[in-house]
Amino acid sequence: MTQMQWYNEPLIWNEQAEFVDVKVGTNTDFWQKTHYNFVRDNGNFYYQEIQGNFTAEVKIIGQYQALYDQAGLMIRENENTWLKCGIEYVEGVQNVSAVVTRDYSDWSVVPLSQPPVALWLRVQRCSETVEVQYSLDGNNYQMLRLAYLTHGETVQVGLMCASPQGEGFSVTFESFKIMQP
Repeated sequence: MTQMQWYNEPLIWNEQAEFVDVKVGTNTDFWQKTHYNFVRDNGNFYYQEIQGNFTAEVKIIGQYQALYDQAGLMIRENENTWLKCGIEYVEGVQNVSAVVTRDYSDWSVVPLSQPPVALWLRVQRCSETVEVQYSLDGNNYQMLRLAYLTHGETVQVGLMCASPQGEGFSVTFESFKIMQP
């Protein structure tokens, strides 16, 4: 597997075998303009570069506590073209969340009535299209989003976390893998 690298490396993190543990940075986020009229590109992102089509999967266990605490997967071409998905914590509720940014960020959520112990994510890229799927048990996946992202051949793919309004939180990413056809 290609060596992974950080964009906005957090102060505290640890990687062992199948696990990456992160203490998410304070006042971090990825967002472009829409609705809130601000730009943030300082979230924590641990990635590798991938060409062509792929499927990426991970299990996430987060100790979300502050408004908008978030953790999941990200596919990124640059600061203006990216997708992030995972859990986003809003007013005490864990939401399965996806943000697609092509100059402007959009945001879609599915509130989870019971906070899950973990969330499993799968993103599949086929040409310019990305499909986001999630599971609450690691076996049964359902689609959250199908989105146009980019025709760019090479993208960065990896683990994303941010704490826009909080003091950071702890998250564990388990069994992250990228498979190519």
